[in-house]
Amino acid sequence: MSTATYTVNGMTCGHCVSSVKEEVGEVAGVTGVEVDLATGLLTVTSDEPVGRDLIASAVKDAGYELVDRS
Repeated sequence: MSTATYTVNGMTCGHCVSSVKEEVGEVAGVTGVEVDLATGLLTVTSDEPVGRDLIASAVKDAGYELVDRS
């Protein structure tokens, strides 16, 4: 089991959260997705590590941007 945390920019409501969860949840290997609207944190669990580029692409498909954590 692998867990990765990312920050998503641009989410403002529950619909935003749902869109991100749906798109990221469709990435091959992803077994769980949690999104915290207040902090913008996206936590992805998977059987094996999933490439950041795949997650970023799914977030972009949902209409948002994955940002680097500082």
